[in-house]
Amino acid sequence: MSLAVLGIGTALPPYRYTQDEIVAVARTASCRTADEAEILEKLYRQTHIDTRYLVHAPVLISDIAHGTNDSGTGYFSKGTDDRGPGTAERMAMYARDALPLAQEAARKALEDASISAAAITHLVTVSCTGFSAPGFDVGLIKTLGLPAGVERTHVGFMGCHGALNGLRVARSFVESQPQARVLVCAVEISSIHYYYCWDPKRMVGNALFADGAAALVGGPAEAGANDGWRAVTNGSCVFADSEYAMTWSIGNHGFDMTLSAKIPNLIAAHLRPWLEQWLASQRLTIRDIGSWAIHPGGPRVVSSVEEALGLPEKTAWASYEVLANCGNMSSPTVLFILNRLCQKNAPRPCVALGFGPGLTVEAALFD
Repeated sequence: MSLAVLGIGTALPPYRYTQDEIVAVARTASCRTADEAEILEKLYRQTHIDTRYLVHAPVLISDIAHGTNDSGTGYFSKGTDDRGPGTAERMAMYARDALPLAQEAARKALEDASISAAAITHLVTVSCTGFSAPGFDVGLIKTLGLPAGVERTHVGFMGCHGALNGLRVARSFVESQPQARVLVCAVEISSIHYYYCWDPKRMVGNALFADGAAALVGGPAEAGANDGWRAVTNGSCVFADSEYAMTWSIGNHGFDMTLSAKIPNLIAAHLRPWLEQWLASQRLTIRDIGSWAIHPGGPRVVSSVEEALGLPEKTAWASYEVLANCGNMSSPTVLFILNRLCQKNAPRPCVALGFGPGLTVEAALFD
């Protein structure tokens, strides 16, 4: 049984920053010399991000960007340690900031689906940027008025493809319980893991990531409109000998990410053979796919997918658009892209792709 997409909601923090403002912050926080600043500015330009949204107070970022903040407080202040706040402090920030964003996205999804919170039977939450218990899932139950008996599942620490894992869980619930109404909510506060010391490889995350949340309400196929979008099946593949390419580990000063420059090469070598086999199991080929929701780990990730699959130019327009306007928000990002495709009534079938530690590709097929 497929999962009907009944509603989608997205949420962004209230504070929007240009890439120039973020570069100014990065120079102040991480660079020691003019040469380092030049390297860093080139790195940020290569992201193709124009703006992003963060949970930080705007006056603080503005002051730091212009070199006038001496308060010693805030995400981008090193304080007494050049590595910035410790992990406990960053997790406190996550616990404070994750729920309001998740709540806004979930409310919008429920409104879009014209379904009351009381009708939700299952809650699937997704996040990889923080931990707390009780978590934002319990917060959603209280603030939205979800039933106390709602069945909860958390998809944690799976990275940028986490929302696709959440959709797989939701589809399984609907298959086993046809009366199910599932709320999937992904939220990430990526900015709390800002890396301060000078290390170009470690600063890639600073240049790419942003904050955001997205939610989707799903139910059995008959609950959706005749022409509505439906998640038909999911697929997953761990690329051979690729564990080094993307890692996400807990350090003493936040979560530490590594992104290998070989990720595009791994995509070029492994994606098409697996995807062709997976699509063949659904009696489809790459040419049959009408639209693509490709998670923009960065512009090179998207272009590598396009090249590997031989896709026409501008096929991944929605991915580039979300990346330029919002940055890489990790797990919610693919739902932002899916929402734009739905709004534009993009041709189907549609394939959503996301990449995460492993190196793993996750896929969802919509018709």
